Amino acid sequence: MTANLPEPVSGTCAIEALFLSHFRSHKVTRIEPKARLVALYGPNGAGKTNILEAISYLSPGRGLRRAVPEDIRRREDAAPGWKVAARLRVGDTQHELETWAEAGSGRHVHLDGKAVPQNRLGNLLRILWLVPAMDRLWTEAAEGRRRFLDRMTLSFDPAHADDALRYEKAMRERNRLLKDQVTDAHWYRAVEAQMAATGAAILLRREAAIAAVTAAQRDGLDIFPKAALALIGPDADEDFPRTEEALLDALSEGRNRDMSAGRTLVGPHRCDLSAIYAAKSIPARETSTGEQKALLISLVLANVRALAMATGAAPVVLLDEVAAHLDQERQAALYDELDALGAQAWLTGTGRELFDALGARADYLQVTDDAGLSIVSEAGLNNQH
Repeated sequence: MTANLPEPVSGTCAIEALFLSHFRSHKVTRIEPKARLVALYGPNGAGKTNILEAISYLSPGRGLRRAVPEDIRRREDAAPGWKVAARLRVGDTQHELETWAEAGSGRHVHLDGKAVPQNRLGNLLRILWLVPAMDRLWTEAAEGRRRFLDRMTLSFDPAHADDALRYEKAMRERNRLLKDQVTDAHWYRAVEAQMAATGAAILLRREAAIAAVTAAQRDGLDIFPKAALALIGPDADEDFPRTEEALLDALSEGRNRDMSAGRTLVGPHRCDLSAIYAAKSIPARETSTGEQKALLISLVLANVRALAMATGAAPVVLLDEVAAHLDQERQAALYDELDALGAQAWLTGTGRELFDALGARADYLQVTDDAGLSIVSEAGLNNQH
């Protein structure tokens, strides 16, 4: 089994126009960026991150805050739900994308006027993000690092999401059998075969993504640190079942142990992402807060670089409050790297001075709060209607 590579894309991938309706603090907001780099600045709580979150819903999943649809709707309005619409440029093709949710319903997606499943978005526009909540990535539980790794993996191969859903469904069925104390092997065979097949594909894609990002780090700027990445099992065990056959054997042999625990204790849902800070040869979790942040930025940039090499076009990048953690030299290096990679990047910060090194390369949008309503303006012209 080999991991799929993305289809090459000629030209650029970018959001040419963005429309928000009743999305958190935004009642109606329209943005049409003219530059590839977009700097959103304003006080905390004004609604800058809400714009990035809206963009994240142009990709599969629950967005950068992992919110449920009902929590996103602007509470102050009588509108039944929220909507995000965008005009996209993908290579030489333009697309119209809409996603929305009404009260009590899940998220809907329309692409060029036709209903499509969420997972289809992964084949259309690749979006990466870095938000302050990820600053604890190296010190929190393994679940956060798996999510980070799976977002990275999904950026290379959208089919990863389908296998992850099939694996989770099969695991829930197996866990139900375990909790019901079912001992007849016949009931387990089909569900364990599904877990082994999809689990092996998940692990293979994760390894391929790690290899691609690791290779891309070598071409990165020296001002950002490098990391030695590895996929490990529970308790830092690197010798865990990775192939379909090995996973099937481990699931079969572990039934009694798993029955005692009431859940499945082997498989890709138990893996972790290990990172060694290369310059000091120590685990990332033992480095300073600033070093951990710089390492995260370095990995996101490497992910962008690897995707640009694999697909012919850089992804859209969302960087929330990232400049505040960098000195002026690293700020300038980050902006230069994003520019050189050809990525459309949306950045937020509390003050415009954080983006001085961008110069004329960026659109500057000020986001302010007016009694709980977000106002987006450019050069004094209000974009709020």
